[in-house]
This record gives sequence, C-alpha cells and structure tokens, in this order.
Amino acid sequence: MITVLGAGGFVGSAVSERLRESKTPFCAPGRDEDLRGKELGDVIYCIGLTADFRKYPFQTVEAHICRLKYVLEHCKFSSLTYLSSTRMYIHNEDTFEDKPVVIDPSQPADLYNVSKLAGEMLALNCGRANIKIARLSNVYGFDFLSDNFITSILKDALTQKKIVLRTTPSSSKDYIYVDDVAALLIKLSSVNGSGIYNIAAGSNTSNYEILSTLHSITGCEIVYEDDAAEIIFPAIRIDKIRNEFNFVPSKSLAEYLAPMVQHFKNELDKNETKSS
Repeated sequence: MITVLGAGGFVGSAVSERLRESKTPFCAPGRDEDLRGKELGDVIYCIGLTADFRKYPFQTVEAHICRLKYVLEHCKFSSLTYLSSTRMYIHNEDTFEDKPVVIDPSQPADLYNVSKLAGEMLALNCGRANIKIARLSNVYGFDFLSDNFITSILKDALTQKKIVLRTTPSSSKDYIYVDDVAALLIKLSSVNGSGIYNIAAGSNTSNYEILSTLHSITGCEIVYEDDAAEIIFPAIRIDKIRNEFNFVPSKSLAEYLAPMVQHFKNELDKNETKSS
C-alpha cells in the first residue's frame, strides 16, 4: 500500500490520480488526521510550499521539517519518499546527487533550500530504513489554481494580454511534466534502499523559448523589466533515473504549451459562466 501525504497539492493529487487509475491500493489522509500507530506502507511525502514560501516562512519550515519529524518519529511505514527540490543547486556548478550543496545565508530565497535540505538530512539520518529523497525540478501541468511560474504567465497571457517578467529572456531552468513526476515517484517508492534522486527533464528551457511560443499562440505582449535579473540554473543531472528507471521525458514544455493554453481558456470560460 502507498500513503500519499499532501494529496491535496499539485504533485500529491497527480500521484493519487495515477494510483487510482492503475487501481493500486493507496490512502490519502487528511491534513490533521492522527497517523500514529497506523501502518502506512510506502509513504510519499508531498507536503510542502513552493511559490508562496516567501510569504509564509513559518509554514514552510512546518511543512518541510516539523510535519516530517512527526511522521518519522511516530508513524509505521515500510519506506518514505521525501519531496525535495533541485532549487538547492542554484549556487552549485555540479548537480550530481552526491555532491555537497552550497547555501548562501545572505539570500532570503535560500530559506526554502535550507528547509528542504534540513528535511533531507533529518530523513536520511533518523535511523529509519528505505528513505528516498526526490529532488524535483520545476513541475508544470494542467493546474489552473497553482501559483507557479508557468501557470502565472499563462493566466497573464489570457487575462491581461500581457506578461511582465522580472528575469531576462536568457534566464533558464529545468521543467518537468507532472505526470512524469508522478510515475517516477511511484516507482521510487518501491525501491529497496535509501538515496537521493534528481527528478528532472535534464535540460533547461529559457524564458525566450517559453515566451516566444506563448506570444505566437495568444498574441500577448511580452515586457521585460529594466532591472530584470539573469537567473540561469545549472543543468540538472538525471543519470541516476535514466539508469535505474530508463527515464525519458514524455514531451518538452514547448509541446505542452498550446494544449495548456486551451485548457486554461476553458477554465476561464467556466469561471465566467459561474459568476454571470
């Protein structure tokens, strides 16, 4: 059995849906459900904050560390897969899983990285067996309610007819489709042993590639702020998931943009119909 913690979130709901479709036994406990003494099987820990971590630092630490401590200390499980982030490689030149991670205390955004890293270290050093760390890159999908970068610019393109960016056209990072993530997490949960895995596409996509495609689809205006910063994440190494799971990304982000735009248009139309 698989237990999905944080099943109401973007990734957690995708994992739950895939398990439901495959008729795999799983449970998705509520946020405040008492799990002490219950046999949870293989736990996939999806509890966490992403785009809103800057606004809610205490909740970020609670989700990434404190709630995890409760599960590790009080719950029965066969394995636990903890969702971390490749964001922590931002100051690194090398993104192999076994390399040290660089943290810059002067950067407020590194609070997110530190909280995830603390969660990783707690999980790997708590004395429990079969602990896997899944460092996810930037996950995207047909998630109309998300505050992540791709969803926010799609909404702006459709509702404002204009996208304003605080990062340069050359800025780039790795994006991975949510269904690819869900499939890998389920496979990873059954691995016998402990370790860290990068869950990523393995190549970066630039702002220019994304925005030029969106402009051609929607006709929206693209504006870069005068003081836009260039932020280029190091390419994420995915040798481990390629070798162990024969992973190949299903499609590129550019291939998903047109159907995502259509999906978001449909969602906007539904909301307008409800409000009228």
